[in-house]
Amino acid sequence: MATNSVSATGGPGALPAWVRVLLGVVFIIVGIFVLGDVVLATIISTIVIGLCAIVGGVFEIIHAFWTKGWGGFAWQIFLGLLYLVAGLVLVSQPVSGSLVLTYVLGIVLLVSGCVRFYVGIRYWAEAGWLLFLSGVFGILAGLVILVGWPATGL
Repeated sequence: MATNSVSATGGPGALPAWVRVLLGVVFIIVGIFVLGDVVLATIISTIVIGLCAIVGGVFEIIHAFWTKGWGGFAWQIFLGLLYLVAGLVLVSQPVSGSLVLTYVLGIVLLVSGCVRFYVGIRYWAEAGWLLFLSGVFGILAGLVILVGWPATGL
């Protein structure tokens, strides 16, 4: 009798053990680098996010021409241009960009924490306390970021 269970040590599509060990070593080295210079790591990550936004914007604009029908063409072009401009700003002004990204992250954590808090209370009987707890942590994380801003931005 054959089963389709995949173990933690292998299975279809699993990476070889040496690749997983190498990946772990790389993550440890990068983690030490990040802890050594948090500001530089923040600026690098802001530039990477900006480059991803630029690539995403270009693909969004190209995709607007590939889709059938012109119903959402203008919106796709607008969204692609918005991604492109945001990416260019992040790449050209990474310090300011990191401050803005941190502020937005704080707001998103605060708002999503409030929503999870509310939904957790509403569905308390169906294990909503887990969502409630998640909401509390989201609110706290958002407040920590926003109260410490702009220092938390770098």
